[in-house]
Amino acid sequence: MRANVLTYRLATRDDLAAVDALLARSYPQLLAWDYPPSVMVTAVPLLARAQPGLLGSGTYWLAFDADDRLAGVGGWTRGGPGPMIGGGSRTGHVRHVATGVDHLRRGVGSGLLLRVLDQAREAGMERMECLSTRTAVPFYAALGFRALGEVEVPLRPGIAFPAVAMVRDL
Repeated sequence: MRANVLTYRLATRDDLAAVDALLARSYPQLLAWDYPPSVMVTAVPLLARAQPGLLGSGTYWLAFDADDRLAGVGGWTRGGPGPMIGGGSRTGHVRHVATGVDHLRRGVGSGLLLRVLDQAREAGMERMECLSTRTAVPFYAALGFRALGEVEVPLRPGIAFPAVAMVRDL
């Protein structure tokens, strides 16, 4: 891999396969230390799927390395994915952020999230919420989010994902 030069662009639905592949590689490896095998088998495969609605939203970003390989993904929406913390119409929700395992600790995630926060602020958001994995809590905290507590995100009947509700003012 060449020098850590990143480029960013908004996702389209044509990016579905590439985003799916990054999530399918990243989530199982990165979450394994913080979740029991039962969650890894039942919930993580459901999380590690690209969401077509997000890809076409105009608020979901892709980061590429100097070799034009997809290095990370992430975005935001006005409506949230699960049990909301409750912030009103000027509250945005961080959505489906992930960094490729071979791009960790190189500024990919923070570069993406800073774009997400800037875009949300420009759209009139005053606060951002996120439902973080246990693994990503330190990442979000380093970018100004504070943890409010653990929540269960329902994925399907009988399948929930333990997450941490976090919030940050813009």
